[in-house]
Amino acid sequence: MTWIAYDEYLVDEITTCMDLRKPNAVALGAVAEAIEEGDGAEVVCDLATGVGKTYLAGGLIEYLARNGVRNMLFVTPGTTIYEKTIANFTPGSRKYVAGATIEPLLITAENFARGQVGDALHDAATLKLFVFNVQQLIKPTANTSRKVRADDEFIGDSLYHHLRAAKDLVIIADEHHVYRSSAAAFSAAIRDLSPRALVGLTATPDPADLDKVIYRYSLAEAIADRLVKVPVVVYRQDGLKDIDTQLADAAHLRALREPAWHAYADQAGRERVSPVLFVVCQTIEDASLVAEKLTVHLPDEGQVLLVTSQSSDTALAALADVEKPESPVRAIVSVDKLKEGWDVKNIGVIVGHRALASQTLTEQILGRGLRLPFGERTGIAAVDHVDVVAHESYTQLLRSKDSLLERVATVAPTGAGLAGSTTAAPVTVEMPDGVIRVTPGAIADGSGAATPGDHLGGLSEADLLIVQPIDASAEALNRDAEVLGQHLPAVPGRPRIVFPRRDRELQPIPFSLERVSLGDVRVAAQQYRVNYEVSLQGQAIVAERDLENEVNVTTQAVEGVTATQNYVTAAAVRHDLVRRIMDLGLVPQQLTEKLHAESIADEFLGAAGVTDAEVENWTLQRAAQATAAIAALVRAAYDRNDRQPAFRWNPVELLQPRVQPSVVHPWYSEFVVGQWYGEWSKSAEAAASFDSKTAEFAFATLIDQSDGVAWWLRLYQPDGAYITRMPSGRYYPDFIVIDDEGVHWLVETKSDAAAANDLDVAAKKRAAEDWAVEVNDSRSFGTWRYALITESHIRAAPNWRALLHEAGAD
Repeated sequence: MTWIAYDEYLVDEITTCMDLRKPNAVALGAVAEAIEEGDGAEVVCDLATGVGKTYLAGGLIEYLARNGVRNMLFVTPGTTIYEKTIANFTPGSRKYVAGATIEPLLITAENFARGQVGDALHDAATLKLFVFNVQQLIKPTANTSRKVRADDEFIGDSLYHHLRAAKDLVIIADEHHVYRSSAAAFSAAIRDLSPRALVGLTATPDPADLDKVIYRYSLAEAIADRLVKVPVVVYRQDGLKDIDTQLADAAHLRALREPAWHAYADQAGRERVSPVLFVVCQTIEDASLVAEKLTVHLPDEGQVLLVTSQSSDTALAALADVEKPESPVRAIVSVDKLKEGWDVKNIGVIVGHRALASQTLTEQILGRGLRLPFGERTGIAAVDHVDVVAHESYTQLLRSKDSLLERVATVAPTGAGLAGSTTAAPVTVEMPDGVIRVTPGAIADGSGAATPGDHLGGLSEADLLIVQPIDASAEALNRDAEVLGQHLPAVPGRPRIVFPRRDRELQPIPFSLERVSLGDVRVAAQQYRVNYEVSLQGQAIVAERDLENEVNVTTQAVEGVTATQNYVTAAAVRHDLVRRIMDLGLVPQQLTEKLHAESIADEFLGAAGVTDAEVENWTLQRAAQATAAIAALVRAAYDRNDRQPAFRWNPVELLQPRVQPSVVHPWYSEFVVGQWYGEWSKSAEAAASFDSKTAEFAFATLIDQSDGVAWWLRLYQPDGAYITRMPSGRYYPDFIVIDDEGVHWLVETKSDAAAANDLDVAAKKRAAEDWAVEVNDSRSFGTWRYALITESHIRAAPNWRALLHEAGAD
């Protein structure tokens, strides 16, 4: 018998409402399926830094909560991640993870000893999220104590023992590699709790835990799928490598990025965020020296922030505000305090002072700069890249076996690149100007190896890693800043294009009180078998003379007496139970439901020892507590109720203002993956980029010159034009074509191999054809049709009508 049956519909609903990125959504499904037995399994998700593991955790909490789980423990390895996690689940915080439908009671080291929290711990209906760092949970020694291990008057036991006694405890272990079995105290602190499931999240799993990894999404995949920045390793050709030169170059690159970031934010209507230089040092002495040197380049007060274990509260407050538009901070110098768990989005330049040798440390530090400042790729290299100012130390690192190059450009063996573009060994190409570009080796749709394009100014989305001289970086940043502040020009006469998106929501199946387990009712009734007396305790005032004849006044406890209480009959309690159940608003006011409510009340009273309801009396306190307990039990049954899909139309207005790319090439230029092309005749946008040459690009060039086509539009995932798939998932087509009769065609282009052998292509085609039927039946969005176009169709067809005929869509 399973503990929580895997519910793919619920996974998809949570993906939608929390707007999870694809790797997090896939990971959520993998975890939900892996823990359905509830047998204490320990599983690990290996997700690249910067992908957003916190959103996976939030999705998992929502999934478990929807399935009736009420006790979850989020364990962090240190103070930085601990404070960030509290902010992630605190409404109103800038870091709050939104979208959940059930808000948990957040219990931390700071509030667990309060009385109201103690009450909530014993409330089976309250969703409780415990957030603690592992140091707070480990077993005390002869010289140390732990509050969570000490008895608490409100809890009735220690918090640790309370967690261990919870029958539905699930532990989420952030930075899972920290708790490996070799770290005995940390490992025991979480595994001794015997949870129903232990879910580890990490970007750098310990080799000993690889057998526990159920989902892996590599850094190369995250870069290729455009979810994080592209790392650019910057070096000097003149060989200068001293720290003063390195810091001067880094400060210069940061300064060149700032106007580009601000211009993009202003143009896109987004809140400004300033790029920050992040310097990692080995010692506090080094960090202090570096911070002092940086003030030469950043002289204004507050521009250089030193963060170490000795930092003041003022410095830590400035660190917390570094993403705010008004923050003066332009450089952060740290030792190792911020190497993991610190997830600001505005690191633009990274310097590793002295050796950064290990693969884990490299990715953790690089990860601080991978997050996208505006949440998505912009197509502007100055915004979408992060500079790693290496000079000799990093170029040497790149040559080693465990180099950054190998880590970034290696696809995880169990991963599947979501863009479908990381299926072969990466290609390293050395350009004439000293630039080294690393791209995926092959494109899954058959377009061949990714060809390096114009450096930086025309950002190639295929880049996994770039190594280049500092002069090339500076030149490209200047070029980006010049063209920013502009949108793609609106094409004259283009139509308004609205995509009829159809989203699925899971609605509860009509609930009946018949679904309430009478066994659960009997268990709940056990603690209400007796009335409890309430004592009145007195204090007598005593005045006595002492030996010096002075009068001393003291108090003295006197024997308590039993307080009088108000009583009601068990019959009245039964009436109140039935009324409370029916007033919850969970079932219709029908005779059948009232009879079920009466059965629940009778079962409860019987298990509570009532034999004669007209004679036996209950205290009002006992009656009120019993009524609240039954109401919570019924509501929990309602929350566990099965759900069924329902749909609603959410039309998406396309042709929103799009940022002008740095370089737009004529459509007849040599093709490069991700490069922008313009000078079209019938495109509804002035420029478009493509992921493949022989499918997407060839299709666009054919229909742009074809009779029968009025307009066409290239679609991109951030546009939000997707088809909801059954039973779960989303399908993002490639194009919309409007023919000269006003029919809107949704078009997917594929390689011959993919169309013939990929079962998912056929499934998407069926989903799109079903979607088109629903759209047309709605009579609200005009006429829509779907076409799957292959390379062979494109080669054989001279025009649009012939293309539809070849595809069998006419």
